[in-house]
Amino acid sequence: MRARASAAAARYRTVGTVGSLVLTSLTALAVAPAGAAAPTAPTAPTPEALGTALAAQRAQTAGIRFAPCPEAENLPPSVRCGTVTVPLDYARPDGKQIQLTVSRVEATREVDGKKVARQGALVFNPGGPGASGMYFPMVGPMPEWRRVAAAYDLVGYAPRGVGRSAPLTCQDPKQFTKAPTNSPSRPDAAYKAERIARAQAYARGCARHAGPDLRHYTTLNNARDLDVLRAALGERKLTFMGASYGTYFGAVYATLFPSHVRRMVFDSAVNPAPKQVWYANNLDQSFAFERRWADFRAWVAKHDRTYGLGATPEEVTRSYETVRAELTHKPAGGKVGTAQLQSAFLKAAYYDDYWPMRATALSQYLKGNPKPLVEQAAPQPMAAAEEENGNAVYTAVQCNDAAWPTDFRTWDRDNSRLARVAPFETWDNAWMNLPCAYWPAPRQRPVDVRAVRTAKGALPPTLILAAERDAATPYKGALELQGRLAGSVLVTEEAAGTHGIGGGSNACVNGHLDAYLLEGRLPVRRAACAPHREPEPLSVRRAAALPHVR
Repeated sequence: MRARASAAAARYRTVGTVGSLVLTSLTALAVAPAGAAAPTAPTAPTPEALGTALAAQRAQTAGIRFAPCPEAENLPPSVRCGTVTVPLDYARPDGKQIQLTVSRVEATREVDGKKVARQGALVFNPGGPGASGMYFPMVGPMPEWRRVAAAYDLVGYAPRGVGRSAPLTCQDPKQFTKAPTNSPSRPDAAYKAERIARAQAYARGCARHAGPDLRHYTTLNNARDLDVLRAALGERKLTFMGASYGTYFGAVYATLFPSHVRRMVFDSAVNPAPKQVWYANNLDQSFAFERRWADFRAWVAKHDRTYGLGATPEEVTRSYETVRAELTHKPAGGKVGTAQLQSAFLKAAYYDDYWPMRATALSQYLKGNPKPLVEQAAPQPMAAAEEENGNAVYTAVQCNDAAWPTDFRTWDRDNSRLARVAPFETWDNAWMNLPCAYWPAPRQRPVDVRAVRTAKGALPPTLILAAERDAATPYKGALELQGRLAGSVLVTEEAAGTHGIGGGSNACVNGHLDAYLLEGRLPVRRAACAPHREPEPLSVRRAAALPHVR
């Protein structure tokens, strides 16, 4: 499950005597690394829990020294950067340390000419696993974020393994983004054997590059890192917004550290049920993408006068398959095969902002002009290292987090059955996750996410945002999360499917987001918003005049 970024991003062992201070700050119930359900009676803290408390105490003392951002971050001067130090292994807090990069813009404390009281830091994670939130402070000037930016320092960071935060790699980036390549929707036995060999090689590459460190790239450690970051920022309680995968480790954080939570927003929620993490979630995702792909085709058909790809969804499908067939034999521009085509159009299933540009590219290709398709689908050499790094972290976290089937016959059975009704994304999703079948590191059992009552109180009310037709994080995941976090409230954008809706184009959704973050005000249990407007079709001339969108 490559759960991507939010609407804002789319738009733009030695534990000695720790001391009473650390033990006092250890408010979370002990949760073993295996992720057993949190007990109702107090238990002895685990080494990881003690290590987290110690690391947080140290981070609170050290703070973060913010300074101009390194050029590698490609951030404007208004954004300041720093680092926070965390243990690689929380069971050994005095062992190997790694640094996470952090970005921040301080609260403006003014909006529309009125002074606004600062409410602390809002920490954001865009998901992945493997995505960086370093860009997040740049959303402040956007109209949808101005009120929040007035009251909060906007804080982004790169999780462990991502970017310059102890970067993880599994393969030569040039090989990872090699193109053109083909990915058949009906793979034969020879192709499956090829993908098995590639998955095995990728898993070996991860183990070779990371060595014994590989096992420490997990959701549990992401949640622990988040608590250390909270302390380093000087925040007694955390205000956090997570999108996509960010909702999952945010929910794990809420389970581990409920008394450390001030406010939490879960935007486009991953299904946190232990039995779903991660194999079953990926099957559900592939099924949901078929429905979202149908939404795109229906929109294109509605605008047949503009695109000429067909007046019905079935005719649009035939147009797409015609392009696939041609690219199999003759890649566009020598760079775009069927795998690159599929990847480009998958983005249209994440974000309807992509619909006009993708439809234009398809239409122009069939009219003899492959340039728009090449511009939108061909790999960018300058982005190869970032893409490989993101995929390496994605793979490591998901493979480490939970058990996966280790017999390809299980994968073959389940995905062959699913592909009969959901061919659009099923096999590509399977190939992306197949290294987990051959993973060399130990597996954990997923945390049983719950709103745990502690001696110091319960988890405060939290806000869940979800689009009803989201494919990357299907809607039932939001319902599951709400059922597990007592006091949470679900806001649904009905009949819409864009992935990551907070701070996007829906004023109703943003109204609920602002009310919660700025006033702590929530509707009663659930609320609904009408869908945002569908995108307008673009003529070729208008599309050419727009900034380049990949």
